[in-house]
Amino acid sequence: MSVTTTTTKSGDQNVKIVTVSPTVKALAGSLGGVVEACTLQPIDVAKTRLQLDHSGQYKGMVHCIRTIAAQEGVPSLWKGLTPFLGQLTLKYALRMGSNAFFLELMRDKDGKLTQGARLMAGLGAGVSEALLIVTPFEVVKTRLQQQKGTDKALLKYRGPIHTALTVAREEGVMKLWSGATATTIRQGSNQMSLFWGKALCDGLFFDKHEGDGKILSPAQSAASGFVAACIGPTLNNPFDVVKTRMQAASKGGPQYKGFFDCLTTIAKTEGMGALWKGLIPRLARTPPGQAIVWSVSDQITGYFERQRRAAEGV
Repeated sequence: MSVTTTTTKSGDQNVKIVTVSPTVKALAGSLGGVVEACTLQPIDVAKTRLQLDHSGQYKGMVHCIRTIAAQEGVPSLWKGLTPFLGQLTLKYALRMGSNAFFLELMRDKDGKLTQGARLMAGLGAGVSEALLIVTPFEVVKTRLQQQKGTDKALLKYRGPIHTALTVAREEGVMKLWSGATATTIRQGSNQMSLFWGKALCDGLFFDKHEGDGKILSPAQSAASGFVAACIGPTLNNPFDVVKTRMQAASKGGPQYKGFFDCLTTIAKTEGMGALWKGLIPRLARTPPGQAIVWSVSDQITGYFERQRRAAEGV
């Protein structure tokens, strides 16, 4: 943890700003990710199925969930949970930790952060998680979720490890990084808007500023996280559709030459509206998911911040 001396908005007095270390924020984020994954997996399954639906089989998110449950069994709504759980645990650890790391690098000599610095730190966190964790995990998750039914004897992919090994053996290791460009754009823009928006909402709604000693209630953290998480998915859904299509493309199925080929092919053959497929489930999953993550992580970081402030006599 670190203690930085800076001035208040009025500039007439010095205050102590106590910020927790990137390691603590990484731990807090990973625990929040576990809770999110277990709670919201059915919505993620519906999002994937809707984005892969070329024939119009599903009439919307609710119809998709009901159809999967009726035809394939309720457990099918938790398909891909293992890689999703692993992805979120590692992703949030890297996201929260790397964002805190980049923020520390961008503080000025008084410990202050500009809005631009917050945006760039969020972008750095999103790009890092996209390339190191999110892309290969989502390839595995997408392949598992696109399969229909629960009888493993009839399924090509029988679990996350089997899926990864099968894809690598049949299509090459780099196939696990299919859709990396779209994923990087999506994650970078998501986290850039998320961390900036969360800090902005905390200040506007609850007069909470980083390191000021004020601890938000879980409901307050959830509210700020929910609002901030609505920005990214609304703007970058086309990249998420491209990511899903490219990651689902296996031998014998639709093939795309790259990011822009996939983007233009979908627009030409299915219409521009197809690029916003799955937006409703994304908004039904991502903002509530971020509300859960922040309500958990803020309490953990707040606890360590209180402990540090007490030790420093602040």
